[in-house]
Amino acid sequence: MPDLSDYNSSLLWISILIAMIMVQWLIASGRKAKQPGALPGTPPTNQSHADFTFRAWRTHQNSLENASTMLGAGFFAILAGANPAWVSGLLAIMVVARIAHMVLYYSIATDKNPSPRSYFFLIAWLANAGLLICGFVALF
Repeated sequence: MPDLSDYNSSLLWISILIAMIMVQWLIASGRKAKQPGALPGTPPTNQSHADFTFRAWRTHQNSLENASTMLGAGFFAILAGANPAWVSGLLAIMVVARIAHMVLYYSIATDKNPSPRSYFFLIAWLANAGLLICGFVALF
């Protein structure tokens, strides 16, 4: 078992990721609850990127869709004993890219594909793949 104190900065980045998802949850839930006739557990009625409530909901949903692989890869790399500097650096890239993705999703109403947020999604995805690779390298 690796010395977890070597991964303090990695654990900090993981906590920032979790906090970001919780903030997204509050924003999306708060916006949706203000809509007339809002029903808990249902998507927003306006399914358009022109609507901020929809974008806030999709931002949170996208983070939830990716949370298991992001958190899983981070903890896998830590538990496998991957290089702490690499793990922390890749987690930092992933979290900063996810924050940029969130800010762009909140601020730009576009149906264009790829949208500016897509590039930050890809950066986070590549950092996530790097975490998996670091974990595999540490195992063998």
